[in-house]
Amino acid sequence: MKRTILAAAIACLAIPATAHEFGFAGILSNDNMEDMPDITLGLGKPLAEGPITLKSGTGYELEITSDGSGELALEGPGFFRAIWINEIVINDLEVRPFGLESVEFDDEGTMEIEFIAIKPGRYFLRIPGSTGETQRVEITIQ
Repeated sequence: MKRTILAAAIACLAIPATAHEFGFAGILSNDNMEDMPDITLGLGKPLAEGPITLKSGTGYELEITSDGSGELALEGPGFFRAIWINEIVINDLEVRPFGLESVEFDDEGTMEIEFIAIKPGRYFLRIPGSTGETQRVEITIQ
């Protein structure tokens, strides 16, 4: 019995590791990553230039920048539940959260969110409590 287990273990070591089409990093491979249009937080400024369309299964890096003109947040619970967040980078510090509801800037700065778009549908990111169309960006995951 011990010889059979040992032989099976040695056989497994002899089999070369294989990867799917994206390589060993899987869907987080550089070949599967795209930049997403930036979002800017500023009093009276539009969040983005228009609607954003993403592809399910593709990785994105979202850069959110606050100009410091006010204490502003960005919420989108439906969107944040439709993506898998790999990391959030703030001041060169990486955070790997399980989930996210919203983010807030008390001062000027930039935050990068690296994620994989997962669940197709129509979502939004917006400044909480705002009613203006420019304070909201529509995001579609195909």
